[in-house]
Amino acid sequence: MTSLTVGVGAGAAGLGRPGDDETVLDLGPHHPSMHGALRLRLWLEGDRISSCDPQVGYLHRGAEKLFEVRDYRQILVLANRHDWLSAFCSELGVVLAVERMLGMEVPVRAVWARTLLAELNRVLNHLMFLGGYPGELGGAPVAAAAGLAFGAREAVQAVMEELTGGRLHYMTNRVGGLREDLPAGWLDRVVAAVTVVRERHRSLSELVLGDERFRARTHGVGRLDPALVDAYGVSGPVARASGVDLDLRRDEPYLAYAELADAGVLRVPLREEGDCLARFEVLLDQVEVSLDLAAACAERLRTLPRGPVNVRLPKILRPPEGSTYAWTENPLGINGYHLVSRGERTPWRLKLRSASFSNVSVLTDLLPGCRVADLVAVLGSMCFVVGDIDR
Repeated sequence: MTSLTVGVGAGAAGLGRPGDDETVLDLGPHHPSMHGALRLRLWLEGDRISSCDPQVGYLHRGAEKLFEVRDYRQILVLANRHDWLSAFCSELGVVLAVERMLGMEVPVRAVWARTLLAELNRVLNHLMFLGGYPGELGGAPVAAAAGLAFGAREAVQAVMEELTGGRLHYMTNRVGGLREDLPAGWLDRVVAAVTVVRERHRSLSELVLGDERFRARTHGVGRLDPALVDAYGVSGPVARASGVDLDLRRDEPYLAYAELADAGVLRVPLREEGDCLARFEVLLDQVEVSLDLAAACAERLRTLPRGPVNVRLPKILRPPEGSTYAWTENPLGINGYHLVSRGERTPWRLKLRSASFSNVSVLTDLLPGCRVADLVAVLGSMCFVVGDIDR
């Protein structure tokens, strides 16, 4: 009988209770600068994982309690920080919930502009994972893949920064619409950015998917069964890679997605394999869909007459007493926003349901049976931001 406890990462040493021929591997928690502090406690039998215990909460931000002492304008500065790769989309869910409580009708121009910005933010999110993932696995396309993906991100970042003034936390959503109208000539620059991303994205797809080492590290690895998707509430690209055909933009449409779906622009990429390769391919396909949606929104905005992009609000915003639940298809999956109001200037309760929490929780049943060498491949394909968990 052998037993060994191994720690990897600062503060990882712990008291394990391994059984016969088991090793306890503490992975993390790492420094908060590495996208949050996540700890995985793994039990190993040889080079295979027999059990996994994801441990979160090392850098809890307390955003849900902070919402309760800030008014409805101020909460947006917190809403876009738990998932910093999806800042605009996270702002959007909060304002949609508040607008629903107020029974507010948002100007059409703002609806289409929000849809455009949400899809550009989705492209930024996906390209971050697409560019970083090959580097985590090694192989020939590492540097080239990162250069293609991050170069494409810069093209989108330039137009987002021009409009919002920020590269990460955009703060351009407002209750009732957007902070300000689109600058003159901005739509032309959006279309040019979309063209650049298309070219680079095509090269990225051919480069990575054509690499035999990448396919060997991802094909058949980390298969996620649809039953586990349902059991843990996994959503977004990870769920669709396992054949779960769910996308709120099509199934519970908000903003301008119903019209885009009717026009055939909104498509839902699916795979059946549920492995790391399938999850990577779904992200690739979703970037193409988002580029089509962004181009369609830009063309529609050209045809709309100039007009307001927000609703004039009173100095103190007091939604009526009651509650509502809004949910959106964020880049990482479904985000939910349960808002409870008592008719005061601050929310009585604003509960967030984040996609990353489910994507990490399912590791409990996904990792057992995997080899230690495949651990990085599985983790990198699950699309989560730790700040989105420790919100």
